[in-house]
Amino acid sequence: MASLQGKRIILGITGSIAAYKAAHLTRLLVKAGAEVQILMTRAATDFITPLTLSTLSRHPVLSDIHSEESWNNHVELGLWADALVLAPLTATTLAKLATGLADNLLVATYLSARCPVFFAPAMDLDMWKHPSTQRNVQLLQSYGNRMIPVGYGELASGLTGEGRMAEPEEIVALLEDFFREESVLAGKRALVTAGPTYEAIDPVRFIGNYSSGKMGLALAERLANLGAQVELVLGPSSLDPVHPNIHLRRVRSAQEMYEASLEVFEQVDMAILSAAVADYRPAHPAGEKIKKDKAEMSIRLEPTPDIAAALGARKKPGQILVGFALETENELENARAKRRKKNFDFIVLNSLRDAGAGFHHDTNKITLVFEDNKTEEFQLKSKQAVAEDIVAALIRLVS
Repeated sequence: MASLQGKRIILGITGSIAAYKAAHLTRLLVKAGAEVQILMTRAATDFITPLTLSTLSRHPVLSDIHSEESWNNHVELGLWADALVLAPLTATTLAKLATGLADNLLVATYLSARCPVFFAPAMDLDMWKHPSTQRNVQLLQSYGNRMIPVGYGELASGLTGEGRMAEPEEIVALLEDFFREESVLAGKRALVTAGPTYEAIDPVRFIGNYSSGKMGLALAERLANLGAQVELVLGPSSLDPVHPNIHLRRVRSAQEMYEASLEVFEQVDMAILSAAVADYRPAHPAGEKIKKDKAEMSIRLEPTPDIAAALGARKKPGQILVGFALETENELENARAKRRKKNFDFIVLNSLRDAGAGFHHDTNKITLVFEDNKTEEFQLKSKQAVAEDIVAALIRLVS
């Protein structure tokens, strides 16, 4: 259980009969070396006493958002924790988390948390199967949170079926596996390019695209969470990574992204080129704002530096290079051709034909294209979950 040694875990307990399992879960986490801070909803205190849990966790239990101590702590707790575990999670609190209804300390802390979030639902069979519950589960997962699957068996109502909270041993094992992954890429360096590039027409106008950089940031954070030191070359974007393993280099144009990428590529073990780089730029940007004094205007364009081709030509044995292809027609054929031409180990294909994929979405739907034309297709997922799939494929090549 060494993977939990020194980890700071918030255990959130809600008002379910399964709250009795929280005592055993707390004991297992503490025994594994974790520091456990417990948050309870008021309803949870009807099923198990805060005194029991504070004794087992060796910390005061927090539950009242209206107390000065708890209100001041909810932001600090969200930043303090290495993981937030919600077990058991009732249908009521599930709905609050999904919609951001912060009327108690647990939900307020959840909304402030920057750490991974795990949730273990617990409810009766029909409540679990209800479309409202399933929609809320999907919403939580789409935000990047991880569901601990419900168990099958006899329920408090007397029914038999799905809805049981996972057993404490299962939850601890899942957390161990998660934190064990943190060292998978320890000692490795990675380059990630993300976001759009803006190519100046004049001092106030540019040629650009709709990329937000969300996919690239999710990839950088996933690599960092697994122990890699990440150089993130980010085009114009409002995103601001906070992971200490991410070194941010902000750029604006394709030329700047090209120079920054080449500067670090020799020193990295892997690179993921997810940026939406402009293919063309104005050949002669105006030094002053262009006035609207003509009925028509033409702008001569020239190609921008081909970052992918340049890195592919410089790739050394052992380096892994991953590219992206956003296509609107002949998707698979174009992606396969691009993978070969740019010397990618594999390429991530997404199509603007797929609803929820492409720019300005929090979700994506991808197909991975490997050597020998092998493909691996995934369903629509949050960009955080997509990043996990891409990095998992990368790790297989590193291994």
